[in-house]
Amino acid sequence: MRVDLFDFELPQERIALRPAEPRDAARLLAVRPGAIPELEDCGVLDLPRLLASGDLLVFNDTRVIPARLHGRRIGRGGTKPKIEATLHMRLDGSRWQAFVKPARKLQPGDVVRFGGEGRVCLLGMLDAVVEAKGEGGEVTLSFSFHGPALDQAIAELGELPLPPYIAARRPVDERDAVDYQTIFARVEGSVAAPTAGLHFTDRLLAALDQRGIGRVGVTLHVGAGTFLPVKADDTAAHRMHAEIGSVTPAAAELINRMRAAGGRIVAVGTTSLRLLESAASEDGRVRPFSGPTDIFITPGYRFRAVDVLLTNFHLPRSTLFMLVSAFSGLETMRRAYAHAIESGYRFYSYGDACLLFPGPTE
Repeated sequence: MRVDLFDFELPQERIALRPAEPRDAARLLAVRPGAIPELEDCGVLDLPRLLASGDLLVFNDTRVIPARLHGRRIGRGGTKPKIEATLHMRLDGSRWQAFVKPARKLQPGDVVRFGGEGRVCLLGMLDAVVEAKGEGGEVTLSFSFHGPALDQAIAELGELPLPPYIAARRPVDERDAVDYQTIFARVEGSVAAPTAGLHFTDRLLAALDQRGIGRVGVTLHVGAGTFLPVKADDTAAHRMHAEIGSVTPAAAELINRMRAAGGRIVAVGTTSLRLLESAASEDGRVRPFSGPTDIFITPGYRFRAVDVLLTNFHLPRSTLFMLVSAFSGLETMRRAYAHAIESGYRFYSYGDACLLFPGPTE
């Protein structure tokens, strides 16, 4: 499909720079394709009313790490150019794939030194060798530390990688260390938050429990590739970056049992949805899963495992807007986003949410 079909104009003032306070005070747009009315203005606290007893929320329990590192190239020539690296997928105990800026300053074999004197991180610095260089500023970094020692170094030297549409307008601060983690965050490894989960509070979870709505966690470590624009003119030419995910046998068994009993599977965020669809067989049963997924969902995709989707409002021309258009229909989502913009909904990671029901199958 043509990528320009997924374009729309978004005023800058609609981009949220801080989350709602409290988190569950965010607005929620319910989108029911073909229903009358098709769009219903609600709040996140209406979620128990909008769902039913026996439904199952599937949330992503990944935890964001301070994955943006600043350093200098050393050991080649007289200059030491500044390098910014955003880690996006761990390969093993000492190697990460990362996006670097400026990529033209690095070649395979180069050494980048992150940190420096005066930092409390072992020796106050962290070296990495550029093992390989790919397209679009992507490199493979082989670090001088391994396992927990590397994790400690990254935690000390790194900063939280806020999305570029926020980071370009204000600096990262102490509030973000709390604001940019979900209440479910447990397994470290993401460089971006599964933002639909940011709306949940203890108060909302208690109301969902009282309604008889279940919940279960899966893990997908979100990579920085989620922020990359689609540069191709056609979706068929776009390459997704892989992300590491896990669905435990216990989670898969609960999901299948709840659905067999008539409950709906409600994905909390596109990350949970993509993982469930990666783990699902043709008949819709979710299997235990562990490994990478690069699933790319566009209109025409047949959803197998997910019945309802809770998600935030996404960027124009993004793979995530393509996904929600596949779920509820492109024209429905264009109307929903136009309504959201006109009605003052807040967009992107710290913004408001929408509850999507599936469009008619073709």
